[in-house]
Amino acid sequence: MGKVIAVSNQKGGVGKSTTCVNLAAALGLKGKKILVIDFDPQGNTTTSFGIEKRSIRKTVYEAVLGSCRMVEAIVATGFRGVSVVPATQTLAGAGIELLETNRRAQRLKMQTLSVKDDYDFIFIDCPPSLDLLTINALTACDSVLVPIQCEFLSLEGLVELNEAIKRVKKSYNPNIRICGILLTMYAKRYNLTEQVASEVRKHFGTAVFKTHIPRNVALSEAPSFGEPVLYYSPKCKGAKAYEELAAELLKREKKEK
Repeated sequence: MGKVIAVSNQKGGVGKSTTCVNLAAALGLKGKKILVIDFDPQGNTTTSFGIEKRSIRKTVYEAVLGSCRMVEAIVATGFRGVSVVPATQTLAGAGIELLETNRRAQRLKMQTLSVKDDYDFIFIDCPPSLDLLTINALTACDSVLVPIQCEFLSLEGLVELNEAIKRVKKSYNPNIRICGILLTMYAKRYNLTEQVASEVRKHFGTAVFKTHIPRNVALSEAPSFGEPVLYYSPKCKGAKAYEELAAELLKREKKEK
């Protein structure tokens, strides 16, 4: 049975979608079978894999509201080992519609369980909020990967997310845990970066990945070409960082077994 990992931080612009796309691609290149669930109404992960939204007939929206099965919404990509459950702007209304459904916090979990055995890893790209969509993602996952930008305001968001995880653990998902905190947009030449990194490691210790993701132009460019950076610019610093992150994640998961 595969591991389900929610990539979450309610603060926007910290690298959630970038991490989902490129970590999935890196693991796929290592021979793993990966499913990425785009659970953000912005649909950036869908676009980053080169999926044309106008051609999509079934999405994660239909799956969580029960008008199709998860397996019917899966789209194969041209990238080794990676498939995607896409999202479009219609997902924005799901939070309100879910309020009227039974087991509204567990809709994504029920659908994810139906395909969990088919993949080594399932990544859920969460929206930048702590709404019902994120609660669904946290309820569905085994663990949470938290990207955090190297700036002080990100520390506040990390505390809030940690509290949300505790609430979900108490009410819906007793086994949820943080599998790792990922420092993104890392620029070693800035004192602020080192200060924030030191503070995060001080409070969260070994939960912080040794790998950090640097500021890198190719990481920003790759989505506009519909490719993970490991395909767009495989020798750049960003690609190498996500290869290292994939190796570190596999090592951590092996220790957990």
